[in-house]
Amino acid sequence: MKWQNKSLSYWLRVLHRDLGYLMVGACLIYAVSGILLNHMNGKDPAFRTTEAAVQLEKGMQAEELLAAWNRQEDLPPVKRVLSIDESHHRLMLEGGVGVYDAASGCVDYEVHEKRPVVYWFNRLHYNRIQGWNLMGDFFAISLVFFAVSGLFMVKGKNGLAGRGKWLLLAGILIPLGYIWLVA
Repeated sequence: MKWQNKSLSYWLRVLHRDLGYLMVGACLIYAVSGILLNHMNGKDPAFRTTEAAVQLEKGMQAEELLAAWNRQEDLPPVKRVLSIDESHHRLMLEGGVGVYDAASGCVDYEVHEKRPVVYWFNRLHYNRIQGWNLMGDFFAISLVFFAVSGLFMVKGKNGLAGRGKWLLLAGILIPLGYIWLVA
């Protein structure tokens, strides 16, 4: 058989290439999601947050507040009104939350709207979709394979025996050094 005469290096390249093509989509999703998650700045990138305020009557209780809120146009529906203390109430809004200050009559609120593509990318990234764990594990194992097989793809002075060993060492020392510096 023709395939029996091929070297281990040949088969590593073939598998690395074909598995690489198969994993490109997952790799792009994890990469985009990872970049967004790295730059959250305290806000979930899967949601667009709109902050607003509305002025209502001062000194209202929960029932009055609910009625006054519902009389306003273009405000998100209220699910519940909860008392925080004597002068503050929390409004549990559909897709958000608000706080009423009885002393000023002001309600500061925010509403969160899903960014569909980013939301689903992040759900995949966090393995929050039932059944995705198998794909996530397959992807992780593929990354290990890519890393190890990639070590043996280039031969000579640019390979692992040459400058590759120094780059490999640097790639290991950078995260270890960072952990050592911040710990």
